[in-house]
This record gives sequence, structure tokens and C-alpha cells, in this order.
Amino acid sequence: MRVAVLASGGKDSTLALYKVLKEDYEVKFLVSMIPLREDSWMFHYPNIKLMDLFAEAVGIPLVKAETSGLKELELEDLRRIIEKLDVDGIVSGTIASSYQKNRIDKICGQLGLACITPLWKQKPESILKEILELKFEVILTGVYAYGLGADWLGRKIDEDAVKHLLWLSKQYGISPVGEGGEYETLVINAPIFRKKITILEADKIWDGQRGYFLIKRAVLEDKLDGHISS
Repeated sequence: MRVAVLASGGKDSTLALYKVLKEDYEVKFLVSMIPLREDSWMFHYPNIKLMDLFAEAVGIPLVKAETSGLKELELEDLRRIIEKLDVDGIVSGTIASSYQKNRIDKICGQLGLACITPLWKQKPESILKEILELKFEVILTGVYAYGLGADWLGRKIDEDAVKHLLWLSKQYGISPVGEGGEYETLVINAPIFRKKITILEADKIWDGQRGYFLIKRAVLEDKLDGHISS
């Protein structure tokens, strides 16, 4: 089946991409929406413009477009992009958000496309564990919830970070995978990457309660192990 993957560069959409590649789907495109406002209901904001670099890293053509970021209107922006693609299905990394899934399902239904959600209803702890087992290199690029401070910006998701996220989930009720918008991420290396993303310059933008990791310069570099898992 020929598919397009809704991709933000974050851990969930990248894990969904990994899974459909492993299941021998033909991934024709990555689709990224660039919100014009940071409080988009559907799409990532911090560092989304790095998707060109991400697409080159995984070797898949990127289709992108700007969106207003306004509730519901951004769905029309997404539909207009998807309807132009010669694919049979759309893949998303949604885990538990009925808001996101219902709207993507609606677009796929209107266009006669299959809606593929490899992570849907998986336990957050198992997703984080799988990311570690697969040796995804993931950093936090935005934090927006109580308990997540400026020290989390740019932090890698490793075993200690996962333990801390699970603890914060119990203490404050946040989603440990950030499904409620508590945080956003960027994958800088993974088994499906042909090259890794290396960050050369970045700033932490923090207002006392929330913030983001603004990547100013990044390049692709050869992977030391040279390993690509297709």
C-alpha cells in the first residue's frame, strides 16, 4: 500500500513511520504542516522548519504547507494537501487523542483513503520503552506542563528521563508521552535514518512557566555505525 506519513519530526510520528516501513508499506511522502501560530490544535510548532533536514535524513520526499493553526481551519489546510497526493492511505502517530484521530479519520473518509494509526491506544510506558530499545535519539524541544522546567529543554529521552516522566505522570496527571501537549520532541537519529541530525547552535527560550528549544543551526552527518534499518 502506498502511504503518506503525517510527520513532525517528533518521536510519535517517527515511530509510526518506523513501524509502517517495517511492515513493508511504500512510504511515498512525509507530510508536514507549518503552523503560523504556536498554539496550533493539531500540529507541532517548535523547529518544524527542520523537517527538510529530517526528510533528507530518512530519504523520503517531503510535502509541506503552511496552515493558519486555527481550530478546524487547519484541517481544511491539511485536506487540501492530502487530496493532491497519489496514495492509498495516511499514517499518523496519534496515541490517545480522539480529537486528532477523529479529524484525520474524517479527512481520510472524505478522500477514500485508509487511515493507519500504528500507535493508537498503546500504553505510554510501552511506547517510551520501545523508543529506548530501538535506540531512537530524541530530545525535548518544547515543554508546556507543570513539573517540566527549563532544564528539560534539549534533554535527551533516556532511561532516567523516562522514569522521571512516569513519576510526573503519577504526581500531576500529565501524559508521559506528551499526548496532551505537555511537551514536544525531535528525533535526531533512529534506525531508519541514513544520516543523523547534529545540532550546532540552539537557544533555550523560557518565560518562567513554559518554553522551547530553538534550534538555529543543524546539519546532517554520517552515522558512526553506518546502520540503516529498512
